[in-house]
Amino acid sequence: MLKIKNLHAEINGTKILKGFNLEVKTGEVHAIMGPNGSGKSTLANILAGKEGYKITEGEITYEGDNLFEMSAEERANKGIFLSFQYPVEIPGVSMINFLKTAVNSLRKYRGEKELNATEFLKYMMEAKEIVDIKSDLTNRSVNEGFSGGEKKRNEIFQMAILNPKLAILDETDSGLDIDALKVVANGVNKLKSPDKAVIVITHYQRLLDFIVPDTVHVLYDGKIVKSGKKELALDLEKQGYNWIKEKYA
Repeated sequence: MLKIKNLHAEINGTKILKGFNLEVKTGEVHAIMGPNGSGKSTLANILAGKEGYKITEGEITYEGDNLFEMSAEERANKGIFLSFQYPVEIPGVSMINFLKTAVNSLRKYRGEKELNATEFLKYMMEAKEIVDIKSDLTNRSVNEGFSGGEKKRNEIFQMAILNPKLAILDETDSGLDIDALKVVANGVNKLKSPDKAVIVITHYQRLLDFIVPDTVHVLYDGKIVKSGKKELALDLEKQGYNWIKEKYA
C-alpha cells in the first residue's frame, strides 16, 4: 500500500528526515516511536500533503502511484486520513454539516450518489456506535469548546465516518486519561480490516496495550534505526530513549 524509500525532507532549511524507509501493507498496523524532534510529525504531515516541507531526496508511492504528484485533497479522496496531534477548532461550522460535506465530497469523487440529510444522519448514527461519541458533540461546532479527550475522540469519529484506507494517527494518545484512551483505541480496533492499514505515531507504549501493532519502529534523528515486535515498545518504556541516543548519535 505505502512505500517510502530514502526520504530526505527539510523545513526552513532545517533537515528533519534523513533517509527514512518504510513499507506498510494492507491489513497491517505499524507503530512509530521516538523522542521529540526525531521527525514523527514531519512524516505524518508530509504523507497528508501539508505544505512547507521541501523533499530533497527519496520517493513515496501509495497504491503504486507517486504520492508527490497528488494534492492534499486528492490524497484524502484516495483514502489517506490524518488524525491531528492538535485538532483545530472551527467556530460556526457544525459537526454535522462539516462531516456531511466531507462524506459527499468523497462520494462525488468516487462517482457515488451523494447522501441526503436523512441518509447521512442514519450513516452518522452507525459511526457513533463505533466510537461511543456523545450526541451533543455532533450538535456543536467542530471541536469548539471540546476538551482534549473529546477532540481526540472526535478525530476517531471522523475516521469512522470517512472510512479511510490508510489512517495516520499522530500522537492521538497525547493528553488522554485511561478511559478516553480505551475509547479511542477501541474505535481504531473496530475500524481495522484486511484491506486497510494504520500508522500509529506515539511517544508512549501505553497506547500499544490497546492497539497492538504488527511492527514497532524507532525513529531517531530522521530515520528508522530499529524495528521489531511489540516487545520493542516495552523495552523503550523501561529504558527510555537514552540508549537509542547513545547507540546511534
